[in-house]
Amino acid sequence: MLLGLLAWIVGLLFVAPVLWMVLTSFHNENDAATNPPSLFAPLSLEGYANFFGSTTGASPWPPLLNSVTASVLSTLLVLLLAIPAAYALSIRPVRKWTDVLFFFLSTKMLPVVAGLLPVYLIAQGIGMLDNIWLLVVLYTSMNLPIAVWMMRSFLAEVPGEVLEAASMDGCSLPRTLRTIVIPMVAPGIAATSLICFIFSWNELLFARVLTATVAQTAPVFLTSFVTSQGLFLAKVCAAAVVVSLPVLIAGFAAQDKLVQGLSLGAIK
Repeated sequence: MLLGLLAWIVGLLFVAPVLWMVLTSFHNENDAATNPPSLFAPLSLEGYANFFGSTTGASPWPPLLNSVTASVLSTLLVLLLAIPAAYALSIRPVRKWTDVLFFFLSTKMLPVVAGLLPVYLIAQGIGMLDNIWLLVVLYTSMNLPIAVWMMRSFLAEVPGEVLEAASMDGCSLPRTLRTIVIPMVAPGIAATSLICFIFSWNELLFARVLTATVAQTAPVFLTSFVTSQGLFLAKVCAAAVVVSLPVLIAGFAAQDKLVQGLSLGAIK
């Protein structure tokens, strides 16, 4: 009973700032800026009108489209590369596979900011600054190590007898992956896809430095609402709600698969 009550309290503490952000987004700027904040202030769509360009010249649609493009394409590329790699490291182990996994993980140990300048200089040299395809490549390389680790734990649960039976029936490796392996680890693929999508969607540092106007993403566009004129809380909260919606919708839609996937390799 006490543990359940404690869990509810902790959960509410985590959700309360998000709920407050949503509520503030439906207030006008004067009510949102009051101190202490006004909980029962009249509701207004002023913040959303500002975000969608009714009172400003900047349109959020190009940045949102850029974020969708970079996140979806990079996630698909990650899956295309991670599933065969994880298959080789789990079902058909290569020599020194533990060293290979450590190499993948070691690429995540370097702080992102440490590689920012070399990436910028390379992108500048090849003329790829402010290009959405540069972000697709970067997000793919950033998410690939964690995807390989996750997919390996999921693929390790596939019974070897099933694969042997498929081999005896004459199934080629691509057909085995497509018709047998992938359906069996679908929850794991869903969990990996969701995590990669969230990481790509929320990435700010590379997008802030490597893009300008053409390839600007939603998180970068969100930072433009903080200006020298001040912080307009209602507008910023409305923008944050809109930018957060794709991740929340994707997480809610895939929550069953996510739980199944994350627990797939938990019990031996």
